[in-house]
Formats: sequence, structure tokens, C-alpha cells
Amino acid sequence: MSNPLLRTKSVEQSIADTEVVGTRLKKQLTAWDLTIFGVAVVIGAGIFTVTAQTAGDNAGPAVSVAFVIAAIACGLAALCYAEFASTVPVAGSAYTFSYATFGEFVAWIIGWDLILEFSLAAAAVASGWSSYLGTVLGVESTTVHIGGVKVDWGAVLIVAVLTVLLLFGAKIGSRVSAVITAIKVAVVLLVIVVGAFYIKASNYSPFIPASKPGDSASRWQDSTFFQVLTGGGMSTYGWYGVLAGASVVFFSFIGFDIVATSAEETKNPQRDVPRGILGSLGIVTVLYVAVTVVLTGMVSYTQLATVDGKGKNLADAFSINGVDWASNVISVGALAGLTTVVMVLLMGQHRALFAMSRDGLLPRSLAKTSDRGVPVRITVIVGIVVAVFAALVPLDELAKLINIGTLFAFVLVSIGVVVLRRKRPDLPRGFRTPLVPLVPILAVVACVWLMINLTLETWFRFVIWMIAGVVVYGIYGYRHSILGKRDRGEVE
Repeated sequence: MSNPLLRTKSVEQSIADTEVVGTRLKKQLTAWDLTIFGVAVVIGAGIFTVTAQTAGDNAGPAVSVAFVIAAIACGLAALCYAEFASTVPVAGSAYTFSYATFGEFVAWIIGWDLILEFSLAAAAVASGWSSYLGTVLGVESTTVHIGGVKVDWGAVLIVAVLTVLLLFGAKIGSRVSAVITAIKVAVVLLVIVVGAFYIKASNYSPFIPASKPGDSASRWQDSTFFQVLTGGGMSTYGWYGVLAGASVVFFSFIGFDIVATSAEETKNPQRDVPRGILGSLGIVTVLYVAVTVVLTGMVSYTQLATVDGKGKNLADAFSINGVDWASNVISVGALAGLTTVVMVLLMGQHRALFAMSRDGLLPRSLAKTSDRGVPVRITVIVGIVVAVFAALVPLDELAKLINIGTLFAFVLVSIGVVVLRRKRPDLPRGFRTPLVPLVPILAVVACVWLMINLTLETWFRFVIWMIAGVVVYGIYGYRHSILGKRDRGEVE
């Protein structure tokens, strides 16, 4: 196209670039590996922390409805991801898909968005891992003061260990993830089975608590976009609370899209990537809904509300019922669970940056791979940056910021399926999204619906991040793009 911002990278060129010596990833993953990755990253911070806090602060027992709403949105988007990943089996996920459909500028924006999603999510979960480490070790805090600055050494430890592990390749990471994932799934099943014996039917009433106005200390920017549009003010609970809760618990599902970033390292991506995406999402949805039903049946939602800024977690529900041994087991399971979450998020970030670097939108030197097919420089840099954020930056609001970034990516991928169907109907597709364009349209509507139920403050931060991305593209990416250089005849 005449406008360089709209130049697209063909699917054939993207696939051809995967065979360039020196920037080639090793094909070694199977559908089983991808399903493990998906379950490993999705079952983590959400089920152990976000579940209880959302029930106590937003939705009450109807938190299970909030999870179903979030799961439907994810399921619709997952169908679109599955088609794209089977059609364009290249590292980069939504970034690569957008490059083939919308053009370079939108691809850059979505890549910049993925940096927000993966890096901040990894830092946030590493911080949560550190807090559970303190519980397991019986220490009050895993932070130390260095030169007047509070440093979370636990968060630094887990990021450093996993970064070294990932330098040995994706297959090693998959094996470690399989073992740890088995442990945390066993813990989740324990929660469901043991917790079921402590369910009291009275705790489910009222199922959707009556809406309550926000207290005098509530800030206007903490209202959701939807509340502002409909005059809902700063109320909590009621249907406003359920919808806001769905937008928050969406954080619990983040990760299935990371399976798509591993397409280039999969032996049979056309078949295995869709299986990995849809299989992992189906497994975790069943587990999540079961846990929420048990959790809100064990204790009243009022006992799970945040008090003095301190939220409740899954282990607290068992402590309230005097089942301290189960509480301790949950803490250990959470520690194991969050380990794999951090690892897979780091992998997703590596692959997104790798794809952007290979295309020249970031320094090409970062895309160089080792003999093991690992982008070493990116792996080390990401490890350092995430460790610094996890150690130093307060991360209590990051879940919402991560959510809006992920939902934005889902919207573009869903639209992209329709666009690519019309532009390139001839492409072989290992998986085809059913009922196109209905399913992609429903995916867009569901994701936008969740986005407008996030707070205004979250929207402000997201816009600032996107503006920063446009500036970086203008300064570096636009001039160094490999596709742009080919158009100008600077490279073959």
C-alpha cells in the first residue's frame, strides 16, 4: 500500500522468516505441551487470590456468574486465536496476526500492548509468589531495605531462577511446568472436595447482593466506565458489581493466548495449537466455576471483603472454618502454581519481543538465537526488567491494567479473522472459527463490554501507555522496519 503505516507482512513471508539461520526457534512442542502451558499459566493468581477478593468486594456469591461471563468472552476470542495460530504458525501471537491483516502500525501497537500484558503480569504474579513464600516460610515479609528502598527479594529470586531455566529451552520449561502443574491441579481438586463438606446453603443468599452506594472515601476514578455511562455512580454489588467482577476475574483467564506465541516451536502447529488453546481453556473454566461455588458456600461473602486495604484469599476461607491444615496446603499449592504462571508469562514476553525484533521494529540483534534455539539476549533483558518491577513497584492495581491490554488484543485478533478470511480466502487453515463473522463479532462485543466495566483510572493509564508506544514507533520502529527497508530497496 502507498501508506507505509498500512504495509502488511504476508503470511508466506512471516513463515519464511522462521527458517532464517541465526533467528530460528526449535520445533519441539506437542499439543500436550501446549495444553500444559495453558493450564499452567491460567491456574495461578486468579484462583488463589482474585476469586475471594471479587466475591467479597464486587459480586458476592454471584462471582460464579462473573467467571462464566469472563469465560464466554475468552472462549469466543479463543476460537479466533485458534484459527489465526493454525494459519500463521509464527511466534508473536496477536502481533504477528495483526501484521498480516491490519498493517505495521497496528501490529506495533498490539506488540507494545503485549509488552504491557506479559511483563506487568509476570511482575505482578512474581510479587504474589513472594507473599506466599513468606507464608510458607513463616516470615512476615520477604522485603528488605537497601539504601532506604524496599526490595522484595522473593520476587527477584523466582524471576532469576526461571530466567536461567528458560535459557535451556522451551522443552525443559515444559517438563518442569508439567510437574508443578500436576501439583497445583491436585491442590485445586482438594479445595473443591474438602470445601464441599463445609458448604452452608444460607451463604448463597442473597445470590446477587443488593447494590450499595460507594462510601465517602471512594474516588470518582474508581467508578467503571459503564457506571459513568449509565449513571451508576460508585455503587458496589448488584448487577454493576457482577459486571465489574467479570472484568476483574478476567485476569484469572489470562494466559491461554500465550499458547499461540509458541506456535513457531510446535511440531504440528495447524493441529496442536488449536487443541492446546481450547483444551486448556475448557479445563480451567470447569475448575474455576467449581471453586467459586465451593468458596462462596463455605463462608459468607461479607467475610471475604477487603478490610483496611488487605484482601482475602482462598486459604482464608478454610482458616475461617478452622481447617488450618487445608489452608497450609493451599499456600504451598499457590506457591507452586504461581511459579509456572511466572515462567509461561516470561516465555510469552520473550516470543513477542523476538518477533518484533526479527521484523526490525526493535533492534534486530535481540532476535539472535543460541544453539538451543533460545533468544538469549531477550531472555536476559526481560528477566532483569521484570525482576526490577516486581522488586520495587507497587503492583496492587496491575491486574486491571493487564486486563484492558489483553482485551484490546482479543478485539483486534477477532476482527482480524474476518479481515483475513476476506483478503486471503485461499490460505490453508488447520482450524476454522465456526459461524464467521458471527463468532468474531460476538467476541468483540464481549471483550469491549468487559473493557467498559473497568475503572476510569485503568483507562487513563492504558491511554498513556499507548501514546508512549506511538512515540517509540515514530522514533525507532518506523525507520528500522525490515518491511519498510525492503519497500525502499535498502535490503533484499
